[in-house]
Amino acid sequence: MIFDQQEFDIRFEWGKKGIDILAPISDVVIIVDVLSFTTSVDIAVGRGATVFPYAGPAEAVVAYAASVEAELADSHRGHSRYSLSPESLLNISAGTRLVLPSPNGSTLTLAARPTPVLAGCLRNAQAVASAATQLGSQIAVIAAGERWKDDYSLRPSFEDWLGAGAIIHYLTGQLSPEAMSAAATFRTLQSEMGDLLQQCSSGKELIARGFANDVILASQLNVSDCAPLLLDEAYTRAR
Repeated sequence: MIFDQQEFDIRFEWGKKGIDILAPISDVVIIVDVLSFTTSVDIAVGRGATVFPYAGPAEAVVAYAASVEAELADSHRGHSRYSLSPESLLNISAGTRLVLPSPNGSTLTLAARPTPVLAGCLRNAQAVASAATQLGSQIAVIAAGERWKDDYSLRPSFEDWLGAGAIIHYLTGQLSPEAMSAAATFRTLQSEMGDLLQQCSSGKELIARGFANDVILASQLNVSDCAPLLLDEAYTRAR
């Protein structure tokens, strides 16, 4: 198939269509949703929590959380105890079971099954790349992107392009042109990442809503050695 990058070891694509094409022919899929699903997963799992991604109907999420004996995070950045805001998870207790709804990261995570899935971001880029190579040599890196509010179509986002490039930078194998260009972007902009994430569209949106700390947390490179791996229904630390 022309669009599956199958002649290369390291592949890169966007969103659900990218999952549909690349997951079936890859040994592992890495989901990248920097602002903020995979950053939140990294922080929570890194502190010893178990994170259940949820992408079903909103009216069923409470029952789902009860069925897996887990707390329910707010699917929006609100004032709940836990939410999609990475800052809200900085003090989550080890052993916490948390359902984390997300229209992007959770949806892509669950769509990639049964292929093994890792949650990658800037914070854990090197750790996730290392874990991926233990799972196989054919690796698909999927940038989640954002959604336009008027028609919910995919909006390729700077932060996920950069996060994907960071992970690809640490992977070994033959890179597709798509993967190569993402890694090159990361290497070119690495020294300016903190400022650029605050200046990009998604960063400015969060800062305007009062979540500047989430952008700061998401822009930290390789501060985590956690590689969240989806086992059954939940992300736990890869061993």
